[in-house]
Amino acid sequence: MGILIPLLLIAFSCVVIWRAGDGFMAASEYIGRNLSEGVRGASINAIASSMPEVFTSLFFLFVLQDAAGFSGGIGTTAGSAIFNSMVIPAVSVIAVIGMGLAKRIEVSKKVMLRDGVSLILIELLFLILISGSELHWYHGAILMGAYVVYIAYMFMSMGKNALDESPKEENEEDEEEDDEPKPSLFKSIFTFDLENTFIRRKISGSNAWPLLLFSTLAIALVCYFLVVACEWMGAKTYEVPYLGTFKGLDIELMFVALILASAASSFPDTIISIKDAQRGQYDDAISNALGSNIFDVCFALGFPLFLFTVIYGPIHMPPEIVDLSSELRLLLLILTTIAVIIFTSTKYIGKTKAFLLLGIYVLFVLYIVGRGADNEFANMIAKYLVDTVHLFRIH
Repeated sequence: MGILIPLLLIAFSCVVIWRAGDGFMAASEYIGRNLSEGVRGASINAIASSMPEVFTSLFFLFVLQDAAGFSGGIGTTAGSAIFNSMVIPAVSVIAVIGMGLAKRIEVSKKVMLRDGVSLILIELLFLILISGSELHWYHGAILMGAYVVYIAYMFMSMGKNALDESPKEENEEDEEEDDEPKPSLFKSIFTFDLENTFIRRKISGSNAWPLLLFSTLAIALVCYFLVVACEWMGAKTYEVPYLGTFKGLDIELMFVALILASAASSFPDTIISIKDAQRGQYDDAISNALGSNIFDVCFALGFPLFLFTVIYGPIHMPPEIVDLSSELRLLLLILTTIAVIIFTSTKYIGKTKAFLLLGIYVLFVLYIVGRGADNEFANMIAKYLVDTVHLFRIH
């Protein structure tokens, strides 16, 4: 019963994040409809699908108000980044192949290298920057600044032709889709179908922006419950109002966030990439996952860190939290590099690559479970990772 309550709360959070993410995505796709494929996936789609990570990191910091809260934010963003790099592309490819739409997908090496190299550089910055025993506002500001540079580079590389393209074809498709009967307003509200609740006829600026705002608020609210569920799960004991006191797993909050919070917050990324892949927009499907990682590391962690330290002052990190975050950041960099090599080794991604990515993620989950259970082999790997970071004097 002690584990069941937080698991049910996490499952509820996943559903709301998924439904609200659909509404957010519909609105953001309309707003960014003139952007080229690849750029839209790595910017508009990535930001839209990464809002859960932003709010989860915010609540971890502002609810717990200590280094453990920041470690929960690191766990969520880093775990989500690993999930995005490994699981989302693999599931997207398997979905396309399973539906018989293609035997393999072809991706632009230029787009993969652009986003992959950018992500590796960002994670190197992350490894070096967030490594001391005290964190200040300028650490968050530098991370956010790195994302601004990335976005500026993408829009400069998009080219004038892409900006001048008319969205007539998309509008015609929208008009055709509008002929299809929509569910009733009552059913849309009852099933939390925000897109059909706000957009009864045709999407436009007058209903896209309210949909975007309401979806953001819904995601923010449910992310608070996601943080509470993770806190309960990791605690030795926790108290639920009106229900009593229950036993948790008594493990580091970072380990809980790495698996559960990251997977829950990555739900929108998964759905968006699968839909992009099914429409044949393969560059968007993969670049959404990689672009989301860049946004997660730079903004979903940088903004809460900046805001919290401006209000409350520096965050003091005890040695055990410093070592845990060092271990995780180096592991994130290693796994990201492996994923980028897999993406760019050939221009096609098929079943072999998809199952290889899933296999790597399963090994990562087993490692995290082993660390939470204080497994000797997992602890030995962790010591090697931490010693490697110390060897290069990144501490």
